[in-house]
Amino acid sequence: MISSLFHRIDTAVTNWMARSGLTLLRLSLGVIFLWFGVLKFFPGLSPAQDLAARTISVLSFGMVGPSLSIPVLATWECLIGLGLLTGIFMRATLFLLAFQMLGTLLPLVFFPAEVFTRIPYAPTLEGQYIIKNAVLISAAIVLGASVRGGGLVADPVQKAQLT
Repeated sequence: MISSLFHRIDTAVTNWMARSGLTLLRLSLGVIFLWFGVLKFFPGLSPAQDLAARTISVLSFGMVGPSLSIPVLATWECLIGLGLLTGIFMRATLFLLAFQMLGTLLPLVFFPAEVFTRIPYAPTLEGQYIIKNAVLISAAIVLGASVRGGGLVADPVQKAQLT
């Protein structure tokens, strides 16, 4: 009796997660990118602003300064956020996200003394900010796997019936 009740509840919850998971993942990722992008339009509000500007400066051999790089990065992140929130142009959105994520990882290489108190195992707050991007990258990979119409299937029996 209890086992049967648990199975029914577990199946219902798992099915809801399979139906809603990708949408919730896309929306939450969109909120993060839009929020962090908007912060960069207001000097001093983004904790990553200085590190991002210096990273872009190194990448551009000093040719692109913060007065250009930060508004471009802010716009880029807002476009990613809006693309994820609306669900339109997902391939282009995920392409922009992939390149943005590559850029966010570069301070680990360019400025290791600033992102670690003890290299390579004790990150600073900025280092933690960068390392958490592994979750964002993984989320984008999951979303990318669904761009051609794939999805999550909760019940192995359902999966077998669909194939």
